Amino acid sequence: MEHLRYHRGALHCEEVPLADLAERAGTPLYVYSSAAVVERCRAVESAFGGRPHLTCYAVKANSNRHLLRLIAAEGLGADVNSVGEMAMALDAGFAPSMITFSGVGKRDDEIAFGLEHDILAFNAESEQELDVLDAIAARAGRRARVLVRVNLDIDAGGHAYISTSLKQNKFGVSRENVLAALRRASTLPHLELRGIHSHIGSQILKAATFRSAASALAGLVGEVRRAGMPVHEVDFGGGFGVQYQGALASPGLPDEPALRPDFSFASVLPEVMDILAPAGVAVSFQPGRSIVAEAGVLLTRVLYRKESGGKTFLVVDGGMNDLLRPSLYNAYHQIVPVRLDGAAAEEVDVVGPLCESGDFFAKGRKLPRSVRGDLLALLGAGAYGYVLASNYNARPRGAEVLVDGASWRVIRERERIEDL
Repeated sequence: MEHLRYHRGALHCEEVPLADLAERAGTPLYVYSSAAVVERCRAVESAFGGRPHLTCYAVKANSNRHLLRLIAAEGLGADVNSVGEMAMALDAGFAPSMITFSGVGKRDDEIAFGLEHDILAFNAESEQELDVLDAIAARAGRRARVLVRVNLDIDAGGHAYISTSLKQNKFGVSRENVLAALRRASTLPHLELRGIHSHIGSQILKAATFRSAASALAGLVGEVRRAGMPVHEVDFGGGFGVQYQGALASPGLPDEPALRPDFSFASVLPEVMDILAPAGVAVSFQPGRSIVAEAGVLLTRVLYRKESGGKTFLVVDGGMNDLLRPSLYNAYHQIVPVRLDGAAAEEVDVVGPLCESGDFFAKGRKLPRSVRGDLLALLGAGAYGYVLASNYNARPRGAEVLVDGASWRVIRERERIEDL
């Protein structure tokens, strides 16, 4: 996390002290590094070494229009899951010819919107969806370019809620039924069958998982062609994990074991391309979290210290309505003080203000001792943060700030009670 560092005991994002941002923009506050977003986009693209491909940023990870514009300017496409994400991607400058539409429950009006804008492809997830796509395309006088999503039944590891390619998951067509679905797609007059889509999960930390998926897809391409159907494209999906634990080290922080992916883009993407190369297909990828997660932090202020039942609670002004991942997935986010003052470490639960026992950011976490008014930073909050935020307990959502070197700007205003 080169964009985050302590300078004279104060945590900075690029060249801006985070304490200054909290004072001027309030808390809870999302802060993003533009340099980190751009660096991740370029790391993905450079990993291909000039080999033809398409990278479509998964807009669901973070859909702030200013971040989308940064990513579009780097030449990436977009993968969307709703008409709202599609409209935001178009507004941000993504070319329709570089937009794919994924998702298990596309509404008729969403499909019509995609056809109207002539997007690159629909990633279809069932035979009935193929029939619906064909009917809507017929009414529009168009042909829908389609990839059929296959459920490879590969265990990607991680929390069950972010598993997407096991038999019990709702996503895709089962491996045993995919030939029938592809055959169906190839006979429908208003569909142009382009190939196969896959996405095996999220926050994947092992390169071997991606190698297994690539091998399975390469084998499937051969099987489909032997059955007499075309496969021009393979959308490999995404799921590339990021480091949430031990991402920032400092002499003033308690030791925290690092848990990071065992790969880099530069190592894993060429491997996948090599496995798929003999199939002779165009290949696309859908990184989302890995582009934006480590670029963002959530700033929150300590409201109270509370001793109860032999535990110490730090009650902060951010809650599960601001960052749902710890409550929803029991997800780990490294938490660090915004200012290091040499305080000894203590074991605490970091909890929010909402009327839910599930409203927590960390339990049994060792942190330098904090008191009322201190600022904490939750790292890795750039993905699945604000996009999952809510107004639960009628709490206005926080602001978002984008840092660029020594300057910064608000890229989403803090909500007011009047907005509610």
